[in-house]
Amino acid sequence: MLRIITQVAEAKTELRRICDRTHDDQIVHKEATVREVLQAVKRQGDKALLHYTAEFDGQSFTAEQLRVSGSELDAAYQQVSKELLDAIGLARQQIEAFHRQRIPKSWVQFGEDEIVLGKRYTPVDKAGLYVPGGRASYPSTVLMNAIPAKVAGVPRIVMVTPPGQGKTINAAVLVAAQEAGVQEIYRVGGAQAIAALAYGTETIPKVDVITGPGNIYVTLAKKLVYGAVGIDSLAGPSEVLVIADGAANPVYVAADMLAQAEHDPMAAAILLTTDAGLAKKVQLEVERQLENHPRRLLTEKAIAHYGLIVVVDSLNVAAELSNEFAPEHLELEVQEPWEILEKIRHAGAIFLGNSTPEAVGDYLAGPNHTLPTSGAARYASALGVETFMKHSSLIQYSPTALQKVSNAIQILAQAEGLPSHADSVRLRTEKPTDE
Repeated sequence: MLRIITQVAEAKTELRRICDRTHDDQIVHKEATVREVLQAVKRQGDKALLHYTAEFDGQSFTAEQLRVSGSELDAAYQQVSKELLDAIGLARQQIEAFHRQRIPKSWVQFGEDEIVLGKRYTPVDKAGLYVPGGRASYPSTVLMNAIPAKVAGVPRIVMVTPPGQGKTINAAVLVAAQEAGVQEIYRVGGAQAIAALAYGTETIPKVDVITGPGNIYVTLAKKLVYGAVGIDSLAGPSEVLVIADGAANPVYVAADMLAQAEHDPMAAAILLTTDAGLAKKVQLEVERQLENHPRRLLTEKAIAHYGLIVVVDSLNVAAELSNEFAPEHLELEVQEPWEILEKIRHAGAIFLGNSTPEAVGDYLAGPNHTLPTSGAARYASALGVETFMKHSSLIQYSPTALQKVSNAIQILAQAEGLPSHADSVRLRTEKPTDE
């Protein structure tokens, strides 16, 4: 049963335990396995990729079968309903409209003495998108990763996703990819897929940045290849923190908590409330909604280990506890959500009011659902257009401008013991001596 606690000190301890739930002793062993996979794919290319796909996924391929064919892409449209296709189309429109507002703008500033300064944004050449499989299929993840890359102007987008039974890829995933403008799709998952994107194989190209969530092996692989390639973040198990007052509906709150818990046995669902009566109602409502839940065993495990209700004295205390936890998803199910928003400093995405369940953000509100987890919202942000772009500084000095700062630059260069730095300015600005 979902636990209810009332002491702030105990709440802080529990929130820290939940936040640190991915830091266990098994990580070291798993990291050694991932290193082995990465090195093998780096050295042996497709051969190692196919070997590990057979070993880990039980699927035997030839290199020619890795890429999803055009006929498979076409056939996927025949396997989804019109209603699902329309929903994917609506989500695509909403997500694209939001991300188009986030395109960084290059700029140039012309100052005195013909000094020109600026910043120029350009997309990466190739992006690799990882779309998880396993427990569920995620067409929404395809849209959330592919659309920002497309909006950023990435000329080549490569998608990898684990194959299902019979080497197939979920039809909704394939349709979502095509609706988002992705045609190059490979049926491979796990650490070996990350290795292929990071280093390249005979079949799969090396990319410049890898995005998308996955299991612990995928996350460790992304961590280890960072530097050879850029990554979006190190995504952990999903989490929601709900702040609610006495006006909140316990049925809604319980459903929102279960919406996170059903993702994964390590997903976290937390309620901070000023109303002890609501706490008890939510506790009972969670049990009721779990009775005939299709993913009951998985969801119950998450609730038992990483579910929590904390009764607090005030919304100010709730906000401070939330800031310490820095949740991936924060729901403000209170009468005046905009007032408490002013006190929130750390959260991946914030959902305001009783009519804004986190599922709205998961699917089609527009903002990205690939968010920082495990406390990373203290310093990290959602995946976006910026993830697929980089910027270059622009600097131009006229002879007059260089002359004015020549002495200061030479003094700084000499202080650092770099005489050629000083000379590069001095030789341009000193007056020639008469021979």
